[in-house]
Amino acid sequence: MLRTPAGATIAAIMAATDWQQHSVRGFLAGVVRRKLGLNLVSEQTDKGRVYRIKDSKASSAALDQAKQAA
Repeated sequence: MLRTPAGATIAAIMAATDWQQHSVRGFLAGVVRRKLGLNLVSEQTDKGRVYRIKDSKASSAALDQAKQAA
């Protein structure tokens, strides 16, 4: 959902995962941004705030760190 050009709203992610709003926000900040090092961008649209991954390449340092943690 986050890799599509249209992106996804928190409500759409909540519906797809059956998670609560605070869990989705924590996932976006903690996993997508910090642990995976992906470039997550958000923008305000008429549908609300839309999140998407702008560049799907993670930094090599973030990938190394993720492998060591696993």
